[in-house]
Amino acid sequence: MVTSVYELDLPLVDTAGLDREESLAVIADARKRSWLARTPLGFSVSRQEDCVSLLRDRRFHNALSLLREMNGMEPDEDTPERRRSILAMEGDDHARLRRLVAPAFTPAAADRLRPFMREVVGGLVDDFSASGRCEVVQDLCEPYPIPIICELFGAPKEDWRRFSAWATDIFRIFNQNLAEDLPLVEAAGAGLEAYIDELITSRRATPGDDLLSVLIAIEEEGDRLSNQELVSLAVAVLMAGTDTTRNQLACALALFAEYPGQWSQLAARPDLAPRAVEEVMRYLGAVRGTVRVTPEDVVFRDVLFPRGTLVSVSLAGANRDPDLYDEPDTFDITAERTTQQMTFGSGIHHCMGAALARAELQEALVLLSRRLPDLAVDGPIEWKPPTFGIWGPARLPLRFTPTTA
Repeated sequence: MVTSVYELDLPLVDTAGLDREESLAVIADARKRSWLARTPLGFSVSRQEDCVSLLRDRRFHNALSLLREMNGMEPDEDTPERRRSILAMEGDDHARLRRLVAPAFTPAAADRLRPFMREVVGGLVDDFSASGRCEVVQDLCEPYPIPIICELFGAPKEDWRRFSAWATDIFRIFNQNLAEDLPLVEAAGAGLEAYIDELITSRRATPGDDLLSVLIAIEEEGDRLSNQELVSLAVAVLMAGTDTTRNQLACALALFAEYPGQWSQLAARPDLAPRAVEEVMRYLGAVRGTVRVTPEDVVFRDVLFPRGTLVSVSLAGANRDPDLYDEPDTFDITAERTTQQMTFGSGIHHCMGAALARAELQEALVLLSRRLPDLAVDGPIEWKPPTFGIWGPARLPLRFTPTTA
């Protein structure tokens, strides 16, 4: 028998004003009572089995296309085709793009950038390691991913600051203040797209070994990426590969400062880095959830979700699911966990740059655990508002035993 979701007696999950542990406690309590919960905007799931099933169900669409409406604005009917992001596309168009570009985002492709990652993070640490103190968000996490993205595109060093500014302004789209921030978002998007257009023209004339050259050369049975699609993909790579890494690295360092024994273990055993990254993302992921919408009536688990229903997928809740993790509330980088963490998502919108992000975090943590021994918090941590789609410390002062390269 099918029942409308609006007719069910469900627990309420409202985490407004709560810190991360309080939020997880509310989610865990609701999960004990039902697989589904109400939220102020719609409904939510937090059991990993349900999160994976829903994210892999193509009847549920990514709600990124509704950002304007969710911010109380009129929908944009005149968005140019070139600005359609792969992050928000669905159906055959999305599947085609993912299929075409997948060979450019393999672990082997990310591994080629590891020496450059070590060079970048090492250079940033050189600026403060001898002092024994830093504000790590500004000194390290903010600047770290941009040179790697620019290297990926083949953009020169003198343009790093421009990319950083564009990324910062474009990401305002997720801060639930779009009505005020929209001019900055659109200006940054236009500037980046014009820059990428010029790069594409240059690479078509003189190919290199960068990502754009690889994407330009991709062809499958006569199907190739258009200029508009290339621009859209480049913007998506900047969006997906910048703020997520910045925030996830800051989350990792805040966590390791809270668990100094784990930091010492990583310094002594750099081979733990892959496991450490997965455990950090499970325990304190920078992307704590994602939202889906039903473009038509959908029956899921014998429940009718009418057209236009919003369903939040709690990635943070799924990462602490006691049915799948032994001691889910324990942070342990040595634990051999057989269940994959959910912070990269699942299904057709699983993070395309996951291999690159893993490599960046692994290389950074190995070097930092050696260069910043005895890591500890050196003042109040300022966390970004919980309404931010990609979340982490806004300010994280740290102290450590001074070192030199």
